[in-house]
Amino acid sequence: MIPQSFQPWFVIAIVFIIFLLIYKEYITASVSFLMAVLVFSITGILTPSEVLSGFSNQSIASILMLILITTGLRKNFQLENLFDAVFKSAKTYRGFLLRMMSQVALLSSVINNTPVVALMTPYVVDWGKKNNISPSKLLIPLSYATILGGMVTIIGTSTTLVLNGFLLDNQLPTLLFEDLLTIGLTVTVSGIFFIFFVGHSLLPDHKDVLKTYHENKREYIAETRILPHSKLIGKNLIEAGLRNLKGVYLVEILRGSKMISPVGPDEVLEEGDILFFAGKTDNIVDLINSDLGIDLPTTARSFDNDKAEIVEAVLNNFSSLINKTVRSSDFRNRYNAAIVAIHRNGKKVSGRIGDIVLQTGDLLLLYTGTDFRDRVEIYRDLFVVSKLRDIVKPGMKKIYALLLMGICALFLLIFSEITLFPALMIILGIMIVFNLITTQDVKRELDLNMIAILVFSLAIGQAIIKTDAGNLVATGILDLLQPYGNIAILIGLVLITNILTSFVTNVGAISIAFPIAISISTKLGVDGMPFFLGITYAASAAFLTPIGYQTNLIVFGPGGYKFKDFFKIGLPVNLVYIIATLLVIIYRYQQIFFDL
Repeated sequence: MIPQSFQPWFVIAIVFIIFLLIYKEYITASVSFLMAVLVFSITGILTPSEVLSGFSNQSIASILMLILITTGLRKNFQLENLFDAVFKSAKTYRGFLLRMMSQVALLSSVINNTPVVALMTPYVVDWGKKNNISPSKLLIPLSYATILGGMVTIIGTSTTLVLNGFLLDNQLPTLLFEDLLTIGLTVTVSGIFFIFFVGHSLLPDHKDVLKTYHENKREYIAETRILPHSKLIGKNLIEAGLRNLKGVYLVEILRGSKMISPVGPDEVLEEGDILFFAGKTDNIVDLINSDLGIDLPTTARSFDNDKAEIVEAVLNNFSSLINKTVRSSDFRNRYNAAIVAIHRNGKKVSGRIGDIVLQTGDLLLLYTGTDFRDRVEIYRDLFVVSKLRDIVKPGMKKIYALLLMGICALFLLIFSEITLFPALMIILGIMIVFNLITTQDVKRELDLNMIAILVFSLAIGQAIIKTDAGNLVATGILDLLQPYGNIAILIGLVLITNILTSFVTNVGAISIAFPIAISISTKLGVDGMPFFLGITYAASAAFLTPIGYQTNLIVFGPGGYKFKDFFKIGLPVNLVYIIATLLVIIYRYQQIFFDL
């Protein structure tokens, strides 16, 4: 057991270690949070009921229901129809930029940000290609617009709902829609206008990764044919010595009209087989010049035509592939897809593809089989950022269900005495009745890593409050800033939270900042709401790095961005956002910040 007098320092030390582990990416955020909670539980700082309280928290349940509702909308109504309608008439870069950011911000105020960006990325890239605009000039604004729009309503981002969870646990008044509306609209309009008038000039103009592929296909894929006299005929891949080639690997075989992909090690080669190799294809010349009996084909399906199914996908934060080599991940069999190339931090990763260790945010160029999309939905390791499917119109049954959900949502918003939790329950119930969500959707969409982060963040926050660690930090902040007034204290708290969210998750930042905010307001003897709002908006201002927020990670690879690209435009956007937030909060709560 930890002596009570030492507990605050112990908790601060553990939280600092969590921060370092997440920042250095030694282990995932979910594992870091779990380890911290286990330590707090073993040392007696948290009771079992306090550790598990997050599982019964209304705000956590609301986040999970919102994810399912968003899934139902994405699955059944194909928001691509809306995207096409928005993009079709846009003719100029800045005109498209303004329209895209406005529409995305509006959409992300009621729908989870991550699927909005994942769905829109292919359409934004497609518009850029048709109009000779690099994706790097479009995708950061796409991500930033969802972050901005998500702060207009309570349901727009997990940060506000997690804060409400803390407020409920501490028996404090929770956030209402009107608490966020004014600040949210101000920061959204300010951010969009800044990017439209100034920020767009700070965006890089990188060449599209997929365009680079089409211009340099022979750097990625080569095609060969087995000759009649070849020594390879009748041998499997291992016997033929084609399993561990230097710098290349066999991705598929075309045998007559039959395509074999992925190619297993026991596959027996036949005369006339067309072999497709991926990787550093300069080494293919050595194979052709050898006495194995293979040559360049005269007639075969060629990867030089534009119909080759090359798909772009990004590794997400919770991917089970992270820190595994391509070979050990069994990627080809798992996804029925071959990795053609890997791009990281704006550059193609060199070396044998099978030996490359996969990292969060890697952009994979994939040669895919027919059921690739289905496998992506099952394993949930990737965000596909290529436009793969055709648009279909929803049936009348689904349209009626959507109208009914809209009417219910509007009714519940008007009558504010009905809280968010039952409102979401009703909407989710309608979706289940109309079969818009299935049990398979629930299993697939509710990621255990995400649930662990949400639940254990509340437990960590509880430990900070219970041990008075929050008071300890709050006292230090007050000693430093109180001589300069309450405005200085608010600014200091907001900046600390904003720095945290750039290196850990937004949920992690709010779980650390909330206990400090509640301690500061208690010591000052004032309403804590302006400080709670300040840390909420600061925790959501993830503009500085690609790792600070999932939407930044999605666009990181497809845009060919480097870390510095986010900082270059993210810093001024962040300043505009923070200044707008502070001005509205200070104006609304003048009695706390001025002697009135």
